[in-house]
Amino acid sequence: MNGIDVASVVFVCVTMNHLGLIGAVERLLGRRLPIINCVKCSTFWFVLIYSVIVTNEYLLSLATSFLASYMAIWLELLEAYIDTQYVKLYEKKIITKYPFDEASSDADDGITDRSVSELRQTERKKTKIKRL
Repeated sequence: MNGIDVASVVFVCVTMNHLGLIGAVERLLGRRLPIINCVKCSTFWFVLIYSVIVTNEYLLSLATSFLASYMAIWLELLEAYIDTQYVKLYEKKIITKYPFDEASSDADDGITDRSVSELRQTERKKTKIKRL
């Protein structure tokens, strides 16, 4: 059993849960799977199964699984932090294309650089005008 292999299994488990692939599997199966629903549990069981298949040392496999599930918590926090920073950074400037927008009518290509909140306010104003 190689440490890189265990780290790869941990990364795959955490990323699958972070991206919502576990929820997609649950929807495909039509039932809730509590064993793989949380990051700690899925990492623990996947690493345990992998370790038992690769080695026949059950105590080492169990210890590795507990350590991997603990590391999965920290990796999940890191991925959540990176995701939050990504949303904060790129939500401020989103390039959208509104062909009938006032700001884009001056441009040749119709692309505007405005924040999400400005775009939402513009859409709200348009829907209010349509209601009247």
